[in-house]
Amino acid sequence: MLLLAATVFALSLGLISGLRQAPAVTRAMASAVARPAAAPYYGGFAPALGPDLAFSAQAGILVDLDAKRVLWAKDAGSRRAPASLAKMMTAMVAVDLAGLDRQLIVPQEATGVVPNLMGLEPGDVVTVREVLYGLFLDSGNDAAETLGQAIVPRARFVAEMNSRARAWGLTGTSFSNPSGLDEEGLATTPYDLAVIAGHLESRYPALMEIAGTRSQTIPATSAHHAYAPYNLNKLLWTYPGATGLKTGLTDDAGGCVVATATRGGRHLIAVVMHSDVFFTDAARLLDYGFSTPA
Repeated sequence: MLLLAATVFALSLGLISGLRQAPAVTRAMASAVARPAAAPYYGGFAPALGPDLAFSAQAGILVDLDAKRVLWAKDAGSRRAPASLAKMMTAMVAVDLAGLDRQLIVPQEATGVVPNLMGLEPGDVVTVREVLYGLFLDSGNDAAETLGQAIVPRARFVAEMNSRARAWGLTGTSFSNPSGLDEEGLATTPYDLAVIAGHLESRYPALMEIAGTRSQTIPATSAHHAYAPYNLNKLLWTYPGATGLKTGLTDDAGGCVVATATRGGRHLIAVVMHSDVFFTDAARLLDYGFSTPA
């Protein structure tokens, strides 16, 4: 009898505990169900949309940023290596965490990445703004790793890149490093890159100004030697109205570019992935976009 009473008592405690916990569990479940997914930034798009255009890249997309509309697409939802196009997200996260004028000490580890390109040296004291010129113009991996390591711990920085991607509904995107060098776990889609570029162009005018700079002289100081970033984006010289934005090239990604251009107040973004003639492909997309009604 004593054993039976103890068992009943224990069961009653468990039931009461469960009843007390149920509202909290219910609230958590309701919260998870009620949380809306991020709406598509440009709406839906067909896997293939628009004329052929003699477009040679494996994938790409053209969007009208003002109308938030897809104008042309080829395999725009396919997951691919992004190469240095990943640096667009690196730049936005760095500015949000540190601003443009914070001074950073270049870590030893940041300069060991090959190729380093900007020419940072361990112990250099540079501002975020100065590093961003090396990030966008030179596509410096040393610049990306400095931003990814010297503001917060690298793992936290990459986690913030992924958190931003999730918040923007970029289900095809995952980051594993701040530079875009080929690595397991690093992938995105042409559509997602167009969304990333759309946020950058709409909300980060200082970054657009840097990305659209053809060349820059950063004088030597007592804390660092001189740098002379030179923009790899040939469209800034050859395409009327070009404003940026980022080039990329790795073995897995092939040649890539996110090209932005403005004419008559109209803003277009072309994403080209895995192309041997990515500047030509981007120009064809932009030409087509500007030929369509606004």
